[in-house]
Amino acid sequence: MEYAIRTVRPEDRELNAMVDGLLRREGIRRDANLDYTCALLDEEGRIAATGSCFQNTLRCFAVDRDHQGEGLMNQLAAHLIRVQADRGNLHLFVYTKCETARFFRDLGFHPVAEAPGDVSFLENRRTGFSRYLRTLEVESGPQKGGVAGAVVMNANPFTLGHRYLAELAAAQCGVLHLFVVSEDASVVPFAVRRRLVREGTAHLDNVVLHETGPYLISSAIFPSYFLRDEDAVIRAHAALDLEVFGKIASSLGIARRYVGEERSSHVTALYNETLGRRLPELGVECRVVPRLEADGKPVSAGAVRQAIHDGRLEDIRPLVPETTWRYFHSPEAGPVLDAIRREETVIHY
Repeated sequence: MEYAIRTVRPEDRELNAMVDGLLRREGIRRDANLDYTCALLDEEGRIAATGSCFQNTLRCFAVDRDHQGEGLMNQLAAHLIRVQADRGNLHLFVYTKCETARFFRDLGFHPVAEAPGDVSFLENRRTGFSRYLRTLEVESGPQKGGVAGAVVMNANPFTLGHRYLAELAAAQCGVLHLFVVSEDASVVPFAVRRRLVREGTAHLDNVVLHETGPYLISSAIFPSYFLRDEDAVIRAHAALDLEVFGKIASSLGIARRYVGEERSSHVTALYNETLGRRLPELGVECRVVPRLEADGKPVSAGAVRQAIHDGRLEDIRPLVPETTWRYFHSPEAGPVLDAIRREETVIHY
């Protein structure tokens, strides 16, 4: 039988209904944050298979059980890889059900992590993740005495709350691995966030800064961090992210992870809940640190962004270090200030 590949456009209700029906039959929920979907249709116009993209990931694959064994998964994957190449995305990831991961291994994808019984995460570079781990080891230098701890932060932007968390963790560890989320999906660009974190922790001589790359809290593995999603999906993304972190912790000898208490972000609260349950199973202690407060309110990046959004730039003074304060009063910050003011909402879901 011959099959035709069709792009599934948002306005094509009939084809979208066919895609949703196939996914439901195969026990898959359509991701709410896809940016490209295609379908394989048979000669009578019936859907036989579907697959999608989200940024540099391939996801939401399904082949109708009446058409399995006909090589349709290979056709879908080849088409989506060409779509990604046209976009300029060469380092690709697959987010798929555990039982279908073997199809992608046959197509040249290599496992990064798996949340047992839920999802697998693979990439098309055989040594991609191992090279990332080696980079972290080189950045860390020779092993130091004492407990190795970790903090992962977006720092959008870096506040006194972030500094407080880093200082407390550094005081309790021989070395603190501080990972800055490098996904450029935040209103403050990564290059700025990294610099402000470096400047704001320069007085801590046992802190080693790392980039998360595409492997921790990225749109590839944890899009729910940046986009609104259902709780079950958030937990699945969080669980997969923690599997990746477990491998990083094993490589660097990290025995403890510090997280700030979360009161405002629904996604981060669910992430911390999953983290508190899963980290001990991975051999890593989880320490939740109460939020630093100013005038009885938690110091947060969201509060800083809200003040800027509302035209109250001077109100951020008691919430940020001097280095962050100077940045937002420099000409360089002009485009970022404008971007924050244009945002419809600046509070992280």
